[in-house]
Amino acid sequence: MSLDREFAALHAGPGLLVLPNAWDAGSARVIEAAGAQAIATSSAAVSWSYGYPDETLPFEKLVATVAEIVRIVRIPVSADIVAGYAADAASVEEPLTRILDAGAVGVNIEDGRDAPEILAAKIERARSVAARKGIALWINARTDVYLRGLVPVAEAFGESVRRAALYRQAGADSIFVPALKDPDEIARMVSAVGLPLNLLAWDGVPDAAALGKLGVRRLSAGGWLARAAYNRAYNDARAFLAEGRVGIFTSPEISVPPLNDLMRR
Repeated sequence: MSLDREFAALHAGPGLLVLPNAWDAGSARVIEAAGAQAIATSSAAVSWSYGYPDETLPFEKLVATVAEIVRIVRIPVSADIVAGYAADAASVEEPLTRILDAGAVGVNIEDGRDAPEILAAKIERARSVAARKGIALWINARTDVYLRGLVPVAEAFGESVRRAALYRQAGADSIFVPALKDPDEIARMVSAVGLPLNLLAWDGVPDAAALGKLGVRRLSAGGWLARAAYNRAYNDARAFLAEGRVGIFTSPEISVPPLNDLMRR
C-alpha cells in the first residue's frame, strides 16, 4: 500500500490514531521506533528547533525538515504548514507543491484569525495540486475558534461546525479543533462535522481510550513532546552546571535504543 493510502487508512480505525509530533529527523526516528504509525510535524516544535518563535520559521527550513524526516522514517509523514505559507489560494500552490515533493502525504493547514473562506479556498487549491501530482493528500483542516477565542464561548461550538462544513465542502479529509476538551461537546462535534475529528493533547482533554469511545479519530501531541524534551535538557543542564555530576544523565535509566543504531544513512 502506498504511504498516502496507508495514512488515510489510519484515520478509519479501528483504533485512535495517536501522533506524538516530531520536530526533526532524529526525533521522528525515535518516535517511529517507539511505535508510532505515522509522523506529523509540529510547526511550533520545528520552529524552536531552528531557534525561531512559532509561525516565523522560514519556509526553506520547513521543507528541509520534512525531506529529512521522510528520508529517515518508513511510515507516512504529515507536515504542519500553518496557514500554508500563503495569504490566499493562488499563492498556496507553490509551497504545497514543494512540501509534496519533499515527500509529505498529509498536511495540517489552519485558519488562524483569517476568514474561514480563505482557508476553504486554499484547501480547494491544495486538493487540485495534489490530484495533478497523483497524491491522495490527507488534508487536516484546523480551525482555531476555541484555541484563539475567536468568538464568545457560547458561540464557539456553532462557529466551529460552520467552519468545518466549509472545509469539508472544499475537500478537507479531517477537522482539527485544538482546545476543545469537554466530553459532551466532543461527542456533539464528532456527529456534527461529518469528517474524522482531530483533537490536541490539552489539559482536561480525555485520554485516548475515552476519546475513542466518543468517536474521535486522531489525537495530536502538538508541541508538548518537544516542550518536555527541552524541559528535560534545561533542567539537566542547570544541574550539570551547578554540580558537574555525570549521574544526572543516566537517572532515570535511559531507555531509548542506541541512537547510532536507530539512525539511517
